[in-house]
Amino acid sequence: MKNSFVELHARERALSLLDAGTSKEMVGPLDNMISPHLEPQNIVPESDDGIVLMKGTIDGNNVLVVSIEGKFQGGGIGEVSGAKIVAALEKALEDNKNGKTIYPIIILDTGGVRLQEANYGLLSISEIQNAVIALKKYVPVIGLVPGRVGSFGGMSITASILSYLIATNKARIALNGPEVIEQEAGVREFDSSDKDLIWNTLGTKQRLATGLVDEVVDDTVDNVKNSIINEIKTRKDAHRTENVDFYLSLLDQLDLSKKLDIETYDKLYKNVKVKKHDIPEAVASSKEGTKSRGRAWFEKMTGIKNATSSVSTVLHAQKDGKEYVAIVPDADNKFPRVRNGEVGLQEGFAVASVINKVVAEDKDKDVKRPIILIVDVPSQAYGYQEELIGIHVALGSSAAAYAKARQAGHPVIDFIPGDAVSGGFLAHGLQSNRMIALDDDSITIQAMSKASAARITQRTIAELEEATKHVPAMAYDIDNYEKLGALYKLVKGIGSWEATDENVVKINQIIDDAIDGLNGDRTLHFRYETPIAKESGRKATLKVRKLVDEQW
Repeated sequence: MKNSFVELHARERALSLLDAGTSKEMVGPLDNMISPHLEPQNIVPESDDGIVLMKGTIDGNNVLVVSIEGKFQGGGIGEVSGAKIVAALEKALEDNKNGKTIYPIIILDTGGVRLQEANYGLLSISEIQNAVIALKKYVPVIGLVPGRVGSFGGMSITASILSYLIATNKARIALNGPEVIEQEAGVREFDSSDKDLIWNTLGTKQRLATGLVDEVVDDTVDNVKNSIINEIKTRKDAHRTENVDFYLSLLDQLDLSKKLDIETYDKLYKNVKVKKHDIPEAVASSKEGTKSRGRAWFEKMTGIKNATSSVSTVLHAQKDGKEYVAIVPDADNKFPRVRNGEVGLQEGFAVASVINKVVAEDKDKDVKRPIILIVDVPSQAYGYQEELIGIHVALGSSAAAYAKARQAGHPVIDFIPGDAVSGGFLAHGLQSNRMIALDDDSITIQAMSKASAARITQRTIAELEEATKHVPAMAYDIDNYEKLGALYKLVKGIGSWEATDENVVKINQIIDDAIDGLNGDRTLHFRYETPIAKESGRKATLKVRKLVDEQW
């Protein structure tokens, strides 16, 4: 197609948007900053790791264009690619803070986490989201979803956080791809061979109709560029992840006795009666809740026996000046896809409501309340109605709330006695200042289940497990996760179910030490600064950050 934007590669897309003669690429192919994690898996790397960073002008305005190459590893985010994006966004933030306006534009052609570097991808995506939240205080952060791959996985959560999202009619946006939902929940939940259903549900026509995309343009370079110029002039912000009361009201009014279809949802979306939602603190009850490691530790750390809440899967309470938050399973939940503790629509929006209230209450206080996340989340919810409504916005809402809280001065501390997987971890855990985990073999930290990861990467589970021996970021256990350098402390000698009085005292002391050691730090940079991170875990990240700083 003549003048098609979609058909261009990442570098061509960036160049096509910039005013002639103004482009400057950073950490480009000649820097040969390849991922160190692909060749050990017999995967051919790219010299730019699939990310193009260009500065220049659009209609005379200073811009940073981040362009993701969907043809390399499905646009997946790994350590190097993620570090390039984060470092560039942080330099743009620095410029804006210093009075030099520069507009970030992110071209999303991505499946989300690069599964061959799984946990690096999750860390990087959370760091991208953090930088976006910080930048939005100064300028709109503009997203563009052309097509080809679309925007999926953790990067769909990122898309929900952006100020303004432009797409063509060739794009799709969703947290979980149809193949993954089919693998996790069965073909009856979402038939990945039904192309009409996929496009009608995840395509931009439907996304525009229900507020998940702000503008759909015809596929030409001129149309795309003109839309960006207009957004720079008008500085619109959809505040998509701040519509918490709207979505909680929508979920209240959803008829769960029937399978949701597009026509029914569109009608509901247009007629929601919005009510203010206040998620009260958990209280004690006589009935035991569905057992989980997260619930056991929440009840012991807060002293609330058989804790219950108006949102059965979200528990929060204040204790000793700290706000504790846990997402827990509920075997009888009206949303079947979250009965095992997954993070779904209601969980994401309810957590955002809780955290936003904490931030509002402490706004004028010199000392902000520490927020303690008890993390035991086996994944995000995999379901058709979740994707139709926009689960990526729900998870983006909670991630954004935690990031804003930390940036406002709240210590945000993870305690991980259970699983920390995929979008669930991005929504509830990865925006923390410090992460504390128990050294227990039963804990899983990863981007996707083995069955789904094998299907998406076209490997057998045996081949996948063999690859984890060479790349710690692909492994599923907490000991390999420690090798990335992101943990504040891996606590030995306490099992994940051992929520005793004695062990609670020990964990609370470690949490207090972590808070005392923050010294005003509101960033995520601790992950790069631990001895493990410097020696091995984030060496490539640190090299990328140095290059971006030198070339900016």
